[in-house]
Amino acid sequence: MDLTIHFTFLPHNDPDASLAFYRDTLGFEVRNDVGYGGMRWITVGPADQPGTSIVLHPPGADPGITDDERRTIAEMMAKGTYASIVLATKDLDGVFARLEASGAEVVQEPTEQPYGVRDCAFRDPAGNQIRINEPR
Repeated sequence: MDLTIHFTFLPHNDPDASLAFYRDTLGFEVRNDVGYGGMRWITVGPADQPGTSIVLHPPGADPGITDDERRTIAEMMAKGTYASIVLATKDLDGVFARLEASGAEVVQEPTEQPYGVRDCAFRDPAGNQIRINEPR
């Protein structure tokens, strides 16, 4: 079986803030920016990995989600418990310094983990947790 990761989805509640974070702070390229019905879906990804993308999407846009579910999603996003992603870099200290200088919310400074990686964690403007690993 030949499978690759093509898209993953993270919610946003402020498309402009999310766009600035993923494009300007993390350095991802913008691959698509689509508006529909007052909502925006923004696709970003690393320039050297054209087949792997993150779609920043409006939470609860699915018409099958109830108002109660939308409220729960909003509450979980506010707490930073709704969505997360793990990225990797060869320069954790440099990436950490850049994110910290940008004003991104630091969740964890670079730490040696007992499970074999050194990592740190931040929250994006929507509250999504971003863990960044430096593989050994």
